[in-house]
Amino acid sequence: MCYNNVMTVRSLRTPLRLFAIVAVFIAVTLVVGTNAHAASFNLGLADGANAAKGTGQATDLFGQTGTFRTITNVMLYLIGAISVIMLIVGGLRYVVSGGDSSAVQAAKNTILYAIVGIIVAILAYAVISFVIGSFSGTAGAGGASITAPTNSY
Repeated sequence: MCYNNVMTVRSLRTPLRLFAIVAVFIAVTLVVGTNAHAASFNLGLADGANAAKGTGQATDLFGQTGTFRTITNVMLYLIGAISVIMLIVGGLRYVVSGGDSSAVQAAKNTILYAIVGIIVAILAYAVISFVIGSFSGTAGAGGASITAPTNSY
């Protein structure tokens, strides 16, 4: 009979610990939370975004000095440089082929793919420039101003 009482006490330890943890959490929340309600929560979306932004980060994503423009320019230069290098490699392969038809065909394919890479990079730059211009409120190439839509009813 004494054995059953020991098992009952042991089986109650886990719920008692859980209850103690919850009680301490509620007490700490009530003590600390009394000062937290004094802050004003009438903040807008821009205030929340600025609060989440770290120090030293760019303040604008779009526009001529924005983050997306910088990333696009770096990617365009990399793709352009790789395409020009592949054009040179294709030309060297063409010169060194020595009349072998399979080597000449491989060199022509390298040159063709390098040209296609340059064209794709230019088209991608044009599309991204248009999209960035539409988000920032200015047109990419023409410089004509585009007004952003408003949600006034």
